[in-house]
Amino acid sequence: MYLETPKKFRGLANQAHQVAENYLRPISRKYDKAEHAYPKELDLLAALLDGMNAGSPDAVGATSASKRKGAAVEEGVKNGGNLSACLGVMEMCWGDVGLLLAMPRQGLGNAAIAAVANDEQLKRFGGTWAAMAITEPGCGSDSAAIRTTATRDGDHYVLNGEKIFVTSGARADAVVVWATLDRGLGRAAIKSFVVEKGTPGMTVTRLEKKLGIKASDTASISFSDCRVPAANLLGNAEIDVQKGFAGVMETFDNTRPLVAAMAIGVAKASLDRADELLKKAGCRFDYRKPLLSVTHAEATLYRLEAEWEAARLLTLKAAWMADNRLPNSKEASIAKAKAGRVANEVTLKCVELAGALGYGEDELLEKWARDSKILDIFEGTQQIQLLIVARRLLGKSSSQLK
Repeated sequence: MYLETPKKFRGLANQAHQVAENYLRPISRKYDKAEHAYPKELDLLAALLDGMNAGSPDAVGATSASKRKGAAVEEGVKNGGNLSACLGVMEMCWGDVGLLLAMPRQGLGNAAIAAVANDEQLKRFGGTWAAMAITEPGCGSDSAAIRTTATRDGDHYVLNGEKIFVTSGARADAVVVWATLDRGLGRAAIKSFVVEKGTPGMTVTRLEKKLGIKASDTASISFSDCRVPAANLLGNAEIDVQKGFAGVMETFDNTRPLVAAMAIGVAKASLDRADELLKKAGCRFDYRKPLLSVTHAEATLYRLEAEWEAARLLTLKAAWMADNRLPNSKEASIAKAKAGRVANEVTLKCVELAGALGYGEDELLEKWARDSKILDIFEGTQQIQLLIVARRLLGKSSSQLK
């Protein structure tokens, strides 16, 4: 097994790291303190990314994450868009998670479109910045409990309901909304719709104040008789009770590795900074020595690095499986669960290792600890990921194992 970054992606990863270091880090604290202020510096960066990605099969970003046939052009084993997206996200989140989430045209809604849209929709929404709206006031981790309705009316669907915790919901050009065509049919009737900004009946009702990722806006959105063209329904409009809502859920197979990659990035930033501060304090890292013969601080950092590496490899595996169009639902959940937990532990431990220095705002360590918490929550909590993994391992359905 060759576990290094593929040669064709090394330049891309290096560029992403340089952007994180020289572009995102310098404005990181500025937008952490100015919650809800839009980082205008990202417009130029997003335009540069669009230029880099134009016509490239090895693009970096949410739109390259797909298991679509023809997404990878090589025969045999492929290292494609999902892997390149994860590698780029890891480096960018080494700079700042909130700023990456605020990046135009790099939202989780874009990954959803890339995953399940047809060719016409891909072309039509190609330059659109899309947020994703799943969670509701009475529906959190259980996506099947969605109550927002979509009723067919001629060439349109009429949406009614409320969505909360929508990342970039106020800024994005469109929102990918999950809604049910028939509440009586349960999860099988859930579909996703692209609702463009300014559509009558769609209203941003409030912006959340958060613990971390303050550069990214998190909105609540209401839909009241909101008419959406039928052509904006992503995937198949037919209700297949046997298949359930596997089509919409397939989105998570692509986006969960991306969230895991965010966690890997911020954890690596904390590890690098803690290593630097401990060396200044006199620690002499020697990986040849047994743990019992080194200081507690050194032994702790070694253990955190091992956990980080395990999470990183699981994330790359899940992305690689998506590139090769292999079923990766279990692996995507394993990667998300592992990386989310590791990021929380690593960032908090690095604050602890740095002592009072790590707790102050002169250091980004305290910010990374706050930012990391959301990565263990959105796109499915730690507990939900473990439940999904258990279902896959035991061959149980969601009704059999709750």
